[in-house]
Amino acid sequence: MKLFRIAIGAAIAASVGALTFAAPQLGGHTPADVARPAPEFRNIDTWLNSPPLKLQELRGQVVLVDFWTYTCINCLNHLPYVQQWHEKYKDKGLTVVGVHTPEFAFEKSTRNVRDAIQRLQIRHAVAQDNSYGTWKAFNNQYWPAVYLIDKEGRIAYSHFGEGSYAATEKKIQALLAGPFPAAAASGAAK
Repeated sequence: MKLFRIAIGAAIAASVGALTFAAPQLGGHTPADVARPAPEFRNIDTWLNSPPLKLQELRGQVVLVDFWTYTCINCLNHLPYVQQWHEKYKDKGLTVVGVHTPEFAFEKSTRNVRDAIQRLQIRHAVAQDNSYGTWKAFNNQYWPAVYLIDKEGRIAYSHFGEGSYAATEKKIQALLAGPFPAAAASGAAK
């Protein structure tokens, strides 16, 4: 029995080590020369708190895309920061979009999502992504996950999980202060 416990302990330790080694970097800056274009919102079931949004039409603004689900404790801990950023920067060029991607079948109910939005007092746009279309387009794997999209429509920053709130806010501020893209200024981005 003792040998079995040692073997199980070693297997767990090896798994944790492998997972830690393989885990993605949690957040960070993406240099402009390697930033990838943000994919469009795809296969959205319904839009809540806003009319349908398209990233192409948001060029010239900074967009915060927040993948979340209303029963995820990490998402609920993270949500007040997203709400604060929305309130603080919405009139300065930031658009926040919460992409609600369900983990469990009952989270697919639009009524349940609407009730959660009301209970949690969410005022930013929420896209219901039951088919994981936008989740897959972003190649996302985590709840919560934040992607900051610059004024040119490129993913400039991402963070997975809780934390790094000060760094994320600094990046929001830097992107908002950044130059307005020439294409958006001339109206060519639409």
